[in-house]
Amino acid sequence: MARLYVGTYTQPEDHVEGHGEGIYCYQLDEETWALTRLNVTGGITNPSFLTLKGTRLYAVSEITSGPGQIGAFAVDAGTGRLMHINHQSTLGAAPCYVTADDHHVLVANYLGGSVAVLPIDSRGGIGPASDHTVRAGTSVHEERQTAPHPHAIVLDHTRRYALVPDLGTDTVTVYRYDRQRGRLLAAASELRTHLGAGPRHLTFDQSGRFAYLMNELDSTIMVCRFEGGRLTTMQTVEALPKSFAGTPSGADIHLHPSGRFLYASLRGLQCIIRMRVDPGTGRLTGRAYAHVLGTTPRNFAVDPKGRYLVVANQDSDSLVVMSINADTGLLTLTGSPVPVSSPACVIIAPCVA
Repeated sequence: MARLYVGTYTQPEDHVEGHGEGIYCYQLDEETWALTRLNVTGGITNPSFLTLKGTRLYAVSEITSGPGQIGAFAVDAGTGRLMHINHQSTLGAAPCYVTADDHHVLVANYLGGSVAVLPIDSRGGIGPASDHTVRAGTSVHEERQTAPHPHAIVLDHTRRYALVPDLGTDTVTVYRYDRQRGRLLAAASELRTHLGAGPRHLTFDQSGRFAYLMNELDSTIMVCRFEGGRLTTMQTVEALPKSFAGTPSGADIHLHPSGRFLYASLRGLQCIIRMRVDPGTGRLTGRAYAHVLGTTPRNFAVDPKGRYLVVANQDSDSLVVMSINADTGLLTLTGSPVPVSSPACVIIAPCVA
């Protein structure tokens, strides 16, 4: 059995109806693919992005009208229930992404145009921010790029660098990360994408040599070499088919544990794309699409053993489970969508007995 945690929007925002109840916990039977709801943790507004670190779960509270918050929860190993530890301000509006190492959480504030680092105490709770970096810049999109909008903050494999894709400025900034003091130091480098790309999410391969960047505004995927704290673009791939006539809206991106396949969610197409990865060069080839039986596949998670992935369909209020073919990486729906209100994020916890 596997356990899933699903973050939701609990109130209406400009981009979502927002009628979730909080953080849902589900159990997944890995033989039948059936999802069973175990419990839901309320009392947190718009827990739209989650991360799990051992027995502690951290959830942003994506508040747009003022400074957002980050919440810390202890995970009950037997029931999966979440027990609230504390909350802290992220010092910026609309926190949309959280990363955790052993001693700190790192948060991207989308509307606040900033990133913050907050210490983790001995209980797993969160202390006041040890660092807060306000960003600057704009780009060419007249509505979406009039200010900085950091959409993620990702640590590299060495934990020496923190990478921030910024949708509003068409950049990925590589900060030096002082993990002892919880500080983002002077930027080691900055990658400038093509104009109007809208960098959103980023993931590394297992070697840490290659980074894969999902651009939201034009649904392109960039393959970059990462060396010495510097990103170098190697390849840019159009993820949408040439026949697509809607509005591009790339979202999430993950690699298969084998390193042979890459997946990304395309909200405009209502699909997950699968691409093959050359393990030697990191380059992408081939495209295959799997429909998600819903709308706005915002976020998804890949099983650590590479057998399936779970998609959160934000605007059709559902989760779908897809099995992964080990040889081809192709996706197959395993059943009907499971109802859950306004899902925004899904994470897969370690298996339980």
